[in-house]
Amino acid sequence: MTFPQFGNSRPLIKRIAIAAVLGIALVAAFAYFTRSKPLPVVLHSVARGDVEASVSNTRAGTVKACRRAKMSPTAGGQITKLLVKKGEHVTKGQVLLELWNDDLRAQEMLAQEQLKTSKTRVQEVCTMYEAAQREAQRSQELRDKGFISAQVLDRAVSEATSRKASCEAARGDIEQSKTRIALARAGLARMVLRAPFDGVVADISGELGEYSTPSPPGILTLPAIDLIDDRCMYVSAPIDEVDASKLKVGQRSRITLDAIKGRNFIGKVRRIAPYVLDLEKQARTVEVEVEFSALAKNENLLVGYSADVEIIHDTRANVLRIPAQTLMEGNRVLLFGSGGVLEERTVTTGLTNWEYAEVSAGLEEGDLVVLSLDRAGVKAGVRVEAEQAAPAK
Repeated sequence: MTFPQFGNSRPLIKRIAIAAVLGIALVAAFAYFTRSKPLPVVLHSVARGDVEASVSNTRAGTVKACRRAKMSPTAGGQITKLLVKKGEHVTKGQVLLELWNDDLRAQEMLAQEQLKTSKTRVQEVCTMYEAAQREAQRSQELRDKGFISAQVLDRAVSEATSRKASCEAARGDIEQSKTRIALARAGLARMVLRAPFDGVVADISGELGEYSTPSPPGILTLPAIDLIDDRCMYVSAPIDEVDASKLKVGQRSRITLDAIKGRNFIGKVRRIAPYVLDLEKQARTVEVEVEFSALAKNENLLVGYSADVEIIHDTRANVLRIPAQTLMEGNRVLLFGSGGVLEERTVTTGLTNWEYAEVSAGLEEGDLVVLSLDRAGVKAGVRVEAEQAAPAK
């Protein structure tokens, strides 16, 4: 028995194989061109660096001068000389203003003349005393030899004693004249206002011809001159009471000013108030003073600027760190894994601030973590591509 022959089947199998390959290729091409594109994300390379722990003020602080004097003459009177202007720099001891003092100057001149008269009187009377003293000595010698009587000797001795008393009285007049001069000068000093230190005149209350009076107890009056020492400035800022125990005098600080954008000034804590401010409707705070370090002469800092301080109370050097914004709830990060797929990783953190967090476990140096967590669709299992790699500074 014989079977029918259908010819050679190899071309048919070949065509089927080719068709299958083409089909697979078309499916793969369709899947490739229709697949979702990887999400662009910003990555950060885990590296080593310093991490600082700091505290900041709860409300805006204020720039103040280390020395500021709101002064008025110690006596009242009419302003006859105003020798400075607002904004003028003055030196210690410089006269700022004078009140009318012609009467006191006349008293000083009178005391000076009395002093001259007293000195002349002393010279006259004391010369007569010296002559009487010599006469008494000669009389004593003559009495010893029996040439004069005891009565004559007594008159000579009494005359010398009288002249001595007159000489001492005249010398007392000199001291009285000197005291009158000192009293007149003290009165003049009360009518003259001098700078107690080098500084700049911030404000002047009063004009020529106006009457200036000192502030009596319990009554507030405007000072005649407001003088500021602009060579030394500090920031007074409130710190929350929960952070007060972390602060110590001498700690390094950073100061930022609203009026000078993009600048950080270096300072250090110079004083911590020994009490807590308990103001109504406000949090309990501790007043801290942070002074500027090494200010340049051309720094245009003005007293009264608003300022913020960041006081550094702990530092970890050369530790593994990541930006604080890469951390999610529960100390989790999104790690850039193989094939560009994000993996969720839990890390152990140490010292943390607003900028960086110390990583003690969970990551290795050189790992890439997602920095742009706020972008839509960024989560574990999603394929991403690096938009920008931000190495640690």
